[in-house]
Amino acid sequence: MKLFKISVPALTFASMLFSCSIQEQPIQDTTLESIPLKINGELKTAIHYYDNQGPHEHQHSEKRVVGFTETFESGTKFSYAGGSVTLTASGNWYLSDALIGTSASDQKFGSKSIRIQNTGYAIMSFDMDNGAQTVTIRHAKYGSDDTSTWRLIASYDSGASWFYAGDTITTSSTSLNTVSFTVNESRGVRYGVYKTSGGSNRINIDNIEISTGTNSGGGGTASQDSNLTFGNPSDAGTSATNYFLSKPDYTLSYNNDKGTANWVSWHLSTAWTGDEPRCNCFKSDTSLPSGFFRATTDDYTNSGFDRGHLCASADRDATEDSNESTYYMTNIAPQAPDNNQRSWANFENYLRDLTLEGNEIHIVAGVIGSGGTGSNGFANTIDGGNITVPDSFWKVALVLPNGTDDINRVTTSTRIIAINVPNDQDISSDWTQFRTSVNSIESLTGYDLFENITNSVESVLESRVDNEPSN
Repeated sequence: MKLFKISVPALTFASMLFSCSIQEQPIQDTTLESIPLKINGELKTAIHYYDNQGPHEHQHSEKRVVGFTETFESGTKFSYAGGSVTLTASGNWYLSDALIGTSASDQKFGSKSIRIQNTGYAIMSFDMDNGAQTVTIRHAKYGSDDTSTWRLIASYDSGASWFYAGDTITTSSTSLNTVSFTVNESRGVRYGVYKTSGGSNRINIDNIEISTGTNSGGGGTASQDSNLTFGNPSDAGTSATNYFLSKPDYTLSYNNDKGTANWVSWHLSTAWTGDEPRCNCFKSDTSLPSGFFRATTDDYTNSGFDRGHLCASADRDATEDSNESTYYMTNIAPQAPDNNQRSWANFENYLRDLTLEGNEIHIVAGVIGSGGTGSNGFANTIDGGNITVPDSFWKVALVLPNGTDDINRVTTSTRIIAINVPNDQDISSDWTQFRTSVNSIESLTGYDLFENITNSVESVLESRVDNEPSN
């Protein structure tokens, strides 16, 4: 890439910077002197903006080669003073005039995000060995603070010197929005976020994702892609009735008032499936906040309703751990046996058959309303009112041939199947009898199910009711 020299006051940023010790203390919103980085130039980089959580790339392994998604949930740093922090998903980072925030004013998808003030920064202390293809960052204003700006920065000499990459980003919203930098870098490189204006106004940075494209499949090869490529349907976050949970095998919005998920989103291809037997190991989800209701398998016993999977067990049977993950009770809702074992199961089988024909599928499933009829008759709730019995179960499935760059491959001819099945006994086993449009489900739920698709394409796809053959 061509380098463009710019004039920026700088001090030498040397390896001694990384030897600072971690200072842990209660969070203090005080102004501390920041050590400025030495910025040696500027890189031309394409940027894409999303007013939401934005697309995610593929599931990552071998993080320094394939990439990672860093949520900062594993880190602890309570002080703005410069110091290192080790993060499970990626590696060691150095934060100056920055900390890992956990307060109600910190904008975050889970329980933590980085908070930066003044001209602070958060930088990787490790290199991406094979370069990087995209860097995707979610950002928002902290609390009621005013607007700030920041830059993506890159280093090719293990942090001794840095370059700006792409344009200046303005953070003016209290909602976590997304900016994706197409860096297309083949050299070993490390990245960081450098706050460039706004003074003591603070910004939050969360869910930094780096993809190299190495794990992206292509050429008809099935891969394990992100479970949230097309957006966060309800903008789930920290609300008790719309609580965001991200697991390796699916992503969901949990409703503490109902004791079930609002929706679950996952990617399906033959890369996710195998011959691992069903574990039938239903278990309480301890990743929910301690004050939340955590359903157990016993809460469903003798209720007349099945423990109905949203993300199907057979959609995640490539490994034992993957299959067990589908048995968290946050992925379960009270489902009428004839719904669960007939029409719902038949649709699950049909979608898996499509993957055997060389397709990958992006799926979102959820529940609507209250009141269903199980084998013991009608009920609005079970477990003494802790768990709401849905009125219906819905699912949408976007079908693509195996490949890469899924968002940009969607056209008005792409197949989307939507069903909404009454949560009752004695209903048809033919899932095609319950086909509907995405627009209809969005009207019932208030969600935006494929917000990352171009609006002109989305409007066509979501108004259509699938009528293709089902066998």
